[in-house]
Amino acid sequence: MLTELKKPTISDIGETATIPCFDPATLEPLGTVPVMSEAEVLAVVAKARAAQPAWASTTFTERKRVLRTLLDLIIERQEAICRSASRDSGKTLVDAALGEVFPVCEKIRYTLTYGARDLAPDPRPSGFLMHKKAHVEYLPLGVVGVIAPWNFPFHNLLCPLVPALFAGNAVVTKVSEWTSWSAAEYLGLVREALTRHGHSPELVQAVTGYGQTGSWLVTSGVEKIFFTGSPQNGRKVMEAASRTLTPVVLELGGKDPMIICDDADLDHAVLSAMLGTFTACGQMCVGAERIYVFAGVYDRFVEAVVTKARALRQGPPLAGEVVDCGAMTMPRQLDILEELVHDAVSKGARLLVGGKRNTAAGRGQFFEPTVLVDVDHTMRITQEEQFGPILVVMQVNDEEEAVRLANDCPYGLGSSVFSRDRARGERIASRIRAGMTVVNDYGLAYMIQSLPFGGTKVSGFGRINGREGLRACTLEKAVVTDRFPTGQSVSPFPVEPATFALVKDAIGTIYGQGLGARARSAWSTLMQLRSVSAARKARR
Repeated sequence: MLTELKKPTISDIGETATIPCFDPATLEPLGTVPVMSEAEVLAVVAKARAAQPAWASTTFTERKRVLRTLLDLIIERQEAICRSASRDSGKTLVDAALGEVFPVCEKIRYTLTYGARDLAPDPRPSGFLMHKKAHVEYLPLGVVGVIAPWNFPFHNLLCPLVPALFAGNAVVTKVSEWTSWSAAEYLGLVREALTRHGHSPELVQAVTGYGQTGSWLVTSGVEKIFFTGSPQNGRKVMEAASRTLTPVVLELGGKDPMIICDDADLDHAVLSAMLGTFTACGQMCVGAERIYVFAGVYDRFVEAVVTKARALRQGPPLAGEVVDCGAMTMPRQLDILEELVHDAVSKGARLLVGGKRNTAAGRGQFFEPTVLVDVDHTMRITQEEQFGPILVVMQVNDEEEAVRLANDCPYGLGSSVFSRDRARGERIASRIRAGMTVVNDYGLAYMIQSLPFGGTKVSGFGRINGREGLRACTLEKAVVTDRFPTGQSVSPFPVEPATFALVKDAIGTIYGQGLGARARSAWSTLMQLRSVSAARKARR
């Protein structure tokens, strides 16, 4: 029988301030974690840095052994992991299994299978310098800093850590103050895997605190920062990182459109819309927050989602009853959702299901599964990330209107299109300005770990996942070596009377158009080369 995860072991090493941790579904206290000082953050980074060189010298084979052990530990303890995630964030066990454990396992599987290939030296053409060989090496950066959000406490800790660790780095993660309770035990899984293979557990570290703690991590001297959060906080991270010229990767949320054409498999589209809206109570950066439905199927779609939304069960996930929706992690989010619903209704939207706090579900932070229809782009809920269980439906007349509205938003992370016509679906998908589009499904781009994950516009920049995300954890170094010895290279120094003509003719030989012109330039190049050589001999 699986046991519960232990309470955190992150200790208060000098500061008296602490963060109270509680279960958002029951408001039950879980304990406290320290608010770390700048000195403590720097000390943690120093520990990670001291452990990193030995790890950087390991082979990919050895790193794979560690990740394989980590994967085995996760599989063995997945129920306990899910229960801890549920307590910390309020999500259901199913949401935890699908959104926390599954992606981490797939991330590790991808890295085990393709990581060594993605980070192997990459040969490049050497152009006209045929006597030279060129390649790119992907070297460890040093210490990678991660600032993780609260919505997926296990996933957001492990998924950035896995590629950074495999690339030879140490990792320091600032976990969210809203979900700090589970961090020590989750990090303990990685430390256990490292220790079993004789490596220092100091390679992976967590720091706890509020926004200032994250700022101290950004300016601590780490080689790179991976930040996931809001655009407002992303700007603060960039500002802090600019002081030390620390590069950043920013994933800043989304307001993903879902376009449902009149020829879509409507049953499948309805289920996908429900999944994209109500999984983790909508607290996902790739949540389906704007659903555009063609007029021909609009009424049928609305009727179907209303019926399904009314049947959803909500309550404390670990109370013994099966529930579809858990709680909101942040208490402030309840106010935000009510404000967005009120704004939309005041401007003409129809509220068909929910729309308020669910006091009947228990004493925790619950917001009712909600269906809001006849929405338009004058309403805040089409432009601001809601991060909640509100299914927002808008009617469109054709592809042009659907694409125009899908792109009429400051965010650009994910998107989806539903149509039985493959060419039509792909045509619409190609016109959506977003980092990802899935045709005839929701959210699968993240689960395909070979694909880069990231957005455009205020959704941020840089990529995680795939070879792009793995290489983002490295120093990309260009290396040039001899293909065969050629003796002394031709140098423009010292400058001779014929040097400029030599360079000019060489450019014509290499880049000129037409065989005749290039041949004439080549002959002239040889003549100028003889002239330069003769002049240099005369100098001696």
